[in-house]
Amino acid sequence: MSNNETTTTTIVKTDGVNGIKSWDEDTGSIPRLQIVDENQDFTQDLPNFMGKWSLAEAGFQYNVVAVFGSQSTGKSTLLNRLFGTSFDVMDENQRSQTTKGIWMSRGRGMHVLVMDVEGTDGRERGEDQDFERKSALFSMATSEVIILNLWEHQVGLYQGANMGLLKTVFEVNLQLFQNQKGKEKTLILIVIRDHVGATPLENLAKTIQADLEKIWDGLPKPEGLEECKIHDYFDFMFTGLPHKILLPEKFDEEVAKLRTRFNDSKDPNYVFRPQYHKRIPADGYHVYASSIWDKILSNKDLDLPTQQELLAQYRCDEISNTAFERFTERITPFKIPILEKAQTIPDLGEQMKDIRSEALESFDKNASRYHQGVYEKKRKEMLAKLNTQLNVFFVGQLKNLHKKAITMFEENLKAELKKPSYNFAEIVESCLKEADDLFVNGAKDIVLADTDWSYTHEHSQLEEAFAKVSAQARADEFKKMSKQLAKQVENELSEPVSLQLNSPTEKTWHNIIKAYKETVEHGQKTLVEKAKSFNSSDEELEESILGLKRQAWLVLRKKVDEELADNMLLLKLRSRFEEKFRYDEHGLPRVWKPEDDIDSYFRKARDDALTLIPLFAKIDLSEDEGFDIENDEDFDFKHSLTILTEAKQIDITNRFKRESDAFYLEAKRSVVATTAKIPTWLLVVMIALGWNEFMTIIKSPIYLVLFVFCITFGYIIYALNLWGPLERILTTVFGEATKMAKERMVEGMEKVKEQQHQLQQKQNSSGDTGDNVEMKSFKGE
Repeated sequence: MSNNETTTTTIVKTDGVNGIKSWDEDTGSIPRLQIVDENQDFTQDLPNFMGKWSLAEAGFQYNVVAVFGSQSTGKSTLLNRLFGTSFDVMDENQRSQTTKGIWMSRGRGMHVLVMDVEGTDGRERGEDQDFERKSALFSMATSEVIILNLWEHQVGLYQGANMGLLKTVFEVNLQLFQNQKGKEKTLILIVIRDHVGATPLENLAKTIQADLEKIWDGLPKPEGLEECKIHDYFDFMFTGLPHKILLPEKFDEEVAKLRTRFNDSKDPNYVFRPQYHKRIPADGYHVYASSIWDKILSNKDLDLPTQQELLAQYRCDEISNTAFERFTERITPFKIPILEKAQTIPDLGEQMKDIRSEALESFDKNASRYHQGVYEKKRKEMLAKLNTQLNVFFVGQLKNLHKKAITMFEENLKAELKKPSYNFAEIVESCLKEADDLFVNGAKDIVLADTDWSYTHEHSQLEEAFAKVSAQARADEFKKMSKQLAKQVENELSEPVSLQLNSPTEKTWHNIIKAYKETVEHGQKTLVEKAKSFNSSDEELEESILGLKRQAWLVLRKKVDEELADNMLLLKLRSRFEEKFRYDEHGLPRVWKPEDDIDSYFRKARDDALTLIPLFAKIDLSEDEGFDIENDEDFDFKHSLTILTEAKQIDITNRFKRESDAFYLEAKRSVVATTAKIPTWLLVVMIALGWNEFMTIIKSPIYLVLFVFCITFGYIIYALNLWGPLERILTTVFGEATKMAKERMVEGMEKVKEQQHQLQQKQNSSGDTGDNVEMKSFKGE
């Protein structure tokens, strides 16, 4: 039946023979068959049911899965939920055996034969455990996947976890298949029921796996198989299911997820892999299964333990359970402080030792009189069980000690680093020793005898945590030191770079590089001194020095970029131009005369200023051969030498030329203002007409002094080329005088208007009075 196939409702009549069940028409349940009954007889109806299950012609396209475990552990319920079968389930009010013998059915919607095997440890069979072991061995020999159903609390037990059964099955399995070459493996899927999650599934799996390997290693191997391993014959998977009653929704959800392992070949945990298939055609499966059962029945090694041993096992288990209950009560108070509050208990080791000794003494007192072999075996199991329970608190105490030690180390280290002067390596070593002693002494106190407990792994993790904390602190201190060095470098480089770029010469870049080297050398001395307290290696020191060089170079470049920004660069060019154009070689201001060659001076000054652009465009290392800084992903030394790109040089050149043209025009205007010529005939006319006035000035001392003063004042203005400023001053004065005169005129006009208005009001008032007098006299008459 494929996944898309609709289940057909069929009625299968019950013939009362070999346990054949009918296919219920109302529920549509899949027919089931008891292939091995209580009398260990194999059914003859399996071929017919293979046809009814639509598997007779399946060839190799089918799979077989079986389940076994302790009685009343919900095996049939699990199969019904997982594969859609209808095996009988236990009545919870009676707690009696439901599955007898071995039953088989087909999984709904999949080509899977499902076997429900009678549970082990059932009281119905009592001490007759032979059938349980044979049926389990049959399941392993005929199935690709074995589902081992057990409770979480059975993990670590011998009988509860079916370890005794598996031991016998493994041993007989070796005997049955010792001559068969290339045997396919069997997958054992261990389903841990009522898994609450307190113990991780991985830990439970490791415990079970260790037990299985231990059993396998202790088996006597047939000739030729002495070196074989358990994984040569079996693979293992583990899964957990929550409580079916307490968490029904969660249980159904996890069962649905588990189902995908059986019907979805794309699932990474798909169980029906080719290496597990027994390669038996479906039409010959009944012959193969029947022959396997006959081999198992004829095996003489499957005898039961003696009744004395069974009695000893039963009583020792009872005594062990009683002692374990008392033991559990004694260790319960440890749970809250250690597991919930993350606290440490000072004398935990002594308390655990006393409680464990009390439980063992109680067991020894009552169990030592039974079969010695069983007693010694059960005592070892109980000791392992006690140690497993105490190990939870051992691990919890270790974790709490770990946290406490880390906290102590961090707090002490921070306190020491706040002090004004310190040696980093010494304070780290001191704080580390104090915190490590706290952990080691606490861990030694809780290691019990007769255990394989060790705090080595936790201690190594603690050392790694210490290393991370100290590394972070070291990085923070290095960062702090780097900031200080960066500030120091910036202070030492800022002034030399500014001075050199504001007074550029051919050796400008050489002097800047020299200042850079001196700054780096100074910073390197500081770095070496600090590195000693950090126990830095030679490689780390070299890397730090290289980082200092790069950082100092970036600071230098930043300062250069600030000094050679567009406005600053134009200012430097203008300053150089004015120095050459407006001042002479003695540093005095030039007074342009008509005979001066302004064009020549202008070209020389501008060309001299423009020579600064290629000088500033790139850092010149021609006088510093061999100077280089190693590159990395974020730093390119050669690229950093370029200050101005070609496009930027052209832009700055054009802008400067436009600005310099203004100075040229100003110089030309000043010359034109002083070179205006007066005609000769006008001078003759002026002399003729002003001769009398001239003679009057010469003869009069007052006029002569005034004349000489005016001539001197005019010459000074001419010599200093102050006609323009004087003109602006006179214009400003004239403008202010005109403004003041207008204001005075406006004020005078307003006063006149006000006076006229007042006079008019008086006239109006006097006229009104005369009219009133005339009116009164007229009325009197």
